[in-house]
Amino acid sequence: MLDLRIMRRYLGVSALTLLMSGCGATHQASQGLPAIEQGMLNTPQTFTRLPSQRYTPDDWAQTLSAQVLLPNASDAERRPAALIVHGGGWRNRGPDDMEAIAEQLAEQGYVTVNIEHRFAPEYRFPEQLHDLQQAMSWIHSNAERWQVDTDRIVGVGFSSGAHLISLLALAGDEGPLGYPYGGEHTKLAAVLVGGLPSDLLKFDDGRLVVDFIGGTRAEKPEAYVLASPARQITPQAPPFFLFHGSWDQLVPVDHATDFYQALQAQGTESELYLQRGYGHFASFLLRGSAIDAGIAFLNRQVQPPIVESK
Repeated sequence: MLDLRIMRRYLGVSALTLLMSGCGATHQASQGLPAIEQGMLNTPQTFTRLPSQRYTPDDWAQTLSAQVLLPNASDAERRPAALIVHGGGWRNRGPDDMEAIAEQLAEQGYVTVNIEHRFAPEYRFPEQLHDLQQAMSWIHSNAERWQVDTDRIVGVGFSSGAHLISLLALAGDEGPLGYPYGGEHTKLAAVLVGGLPSDLLKFDDGRLVVDFIGGTRAEKPEAYVLASPARQITPQAPPFFLFHGSWDQLVPVDHATDFYQALQAQGTESELYLQRGYGHFASFLLRGSAIDAGIAFLNRQVQPPIVESK
């Protein structure tokens, strides 16, 4: 159950009353019916929480930790995994914000790896992306022990975490985003993101983005292009599920709609879940149906079909 005190802190009483009354959603799918309408959610299973542990190499600039949940599978088959990244404007917050989402994914059979990353302005783009690439390397190194199928790793994030996950998904093996920590091990099979700032060139030169990049758009135009997921889309992009509040003033909704249209135009399977009447924080705090639909989408991409015994 949501803590109403936390919601009031972000929304105010009048806005909270409106949101709790229910605003609905618009759900689009690029191919066929949305996965949630095809019954793609599994019966929840139990999981085990491992102690928090370091995922970065000994010589990394900052020690970073991950929270790992392991489904209590009854067989020895490999299972999918999810790399999960929190929001916070690239400068604060932590994995605890994503704990409930990690638990939902673990209940669906995913090994979940919910990570910290370095913060701006002390560390700037692309160093946060490098943290995610190291996390992917760490997942691969533990794949045998955790029974992970490394061809079925998905990415999940919200806000700035959605931005970093999307960059990871689109970075490729080579090129400026793939060097020096990219490679085959960084490939994602599918992506679930909310409140995605997809094109940094759409923002005014506000403090959050300037601190993350290390300069304004005029000062560092190439970095803004490179750091914008919408400008890194290629035919190799994995399937994407996007959710976004239609009243989002922090990250306007066209960041999601334009990104979805670009994926759709090149034939990349994708779904867009617009939460009518929700702003940026409300789209996360009241995310329940969006996350259910997003996990159903991930399941359709990476979970093997269940074959009933005769």
